[in-house]
Amino acid sequence: MDDVTEQPATGARTAEPLTQYVQRVSRRVRAFDARRPLLWDLHLTGFWVTAALIDYYGGGWLTVTRAPDSPRWLVLTLSLGLSVPLLWRRTHPRTVLLALTPFALVNAWTGILLQAVMLHLLVVFHIALRRPARTLWWAAALLTATATVTAVRHPQGGPDRAIVPVLMTFAVATAIGITVRTRRDHTETLEDRARRLEIERDQQARLAAAAERARIAREMHDIIGHNLSVITGLADGGKYAAAKSPERATQALHAIATTSRQALGELRRLLDVLREEDHPDETSGLPLAPQPGLTDLDQLVSGVRAAGLPVDLTVTGTPSLSPGRQLTVYRVLQESLTNTLKHAGPGTTAHIELSYEERGAVTATVTDTGRGGPAPGPDGRGLPGMRERTALYGGTLEAGPHPAGGWRVHLSLPEEPPQ
Repeated sequence: MDDVTEQPATGARTAEPLTQYVQRVSRRVRAFDARRPLLWDLHLTGFWVTAALIDYYGGGWLTVTRAPDSPRWLVLTLSLGLSVPLLWRRTHPRTVLLALTPFALVNAWTGILLQAVMLHLLVVFHIALRRPARTLWWAAALLTATATVTAVRHPQGGPDRAIVPVLMTFAVATAIGITVRTRRDHTETLEDRARRLEIERDQQARLAAAAERARIAREMHDIIGHNLSVITGLADGGKYAAAKSPERATQALHAIATTSRQALGELRRLLDVLREEDHPDETSGLPLAPQPGLTDLDQLVSGVRAAGLPVDLTVTGTPSLSPGRQLTVYRVLQESLTNTLKHAGPGTTAHIELSYEERGAVTATVTDTGRGGPAPGPDGRGLPGMRERTALYGGTLEAGPHPAGGWRVHLSLPEEPPQ
């Protein structure tokens, strides 16, 4: 039975220890080469020059040569001429091949036949790895010319034994170079794609964080701004009523307490979202209510009336809105009434016209009889927050002075798209 390597529980594939070791060594070698390419080239060139000199001084070339009486200085010159130019094989492979060709032709013509001529294949490998494919054609022509000179000058064994092996080794070196080049390009493409995906992921995270901050800012503004405005109105009314009607002052204090608890509950619910806990904290004693909706409009209107702003509510049609649309309508009405409380002045009245249409379409208009409020400053969050909420559902929001006096806010949400 074949051995099966266990996989981690996550399903990720784990490399064998030997493979991991080879990968680590390969990464270190590539990193060293990237930092000091000249030092690496000197080491490799020195190795081949040493091998060529050993072949010369050790007499190894005499076992294959067809001209054993050749001058020693010529053999030494050919040995160095076929190995020293390899120092520039990576930066200028075509130039190196041209520089090696005269030595290779002399080697073939004289019949010395040094094995160092095979170093041509290392240059061919770098041409296939780093240069356009058309360069390989004239590289093949140069090597074929050298083999042809050998076959013509020294025809022992026939031309096939001189030319065919050269062409086969050329093909192998070319195939290896193209394979390494393809794998390198593929790896670079994957790394570039990974970098792009990482950048895109970080950008998406930043955009999501910015959107979440904007949403939280809108919710905090709506909760704190509205409830504090109501509490302020109740406190002012209770202060004036304390001397003449203690009962009314007590009612105002009770309304302040109720509004404060409601604001604390909404803030706690909002902050619990940020805590990212699996289970809500049940030790605080504050219940987690759902986000407000259209069923809470009566409570909203009652709280504003208790704060001293007479509000008239007119509703037509039957609501059939999703929770998100209900929250949008509720927050727009809440913000509009809060602005009226803060800016409209004494003796102001407000009127809400709410019309439900088919398939989730809704229009809401809030008008008041006050003096109107100033245009929102650059740091204001009220009107921009309302417009952002409305834009999420493709709606429109208009806010400005009413022709008959006061202020008017008009919200319109289109029909919900079919699911």
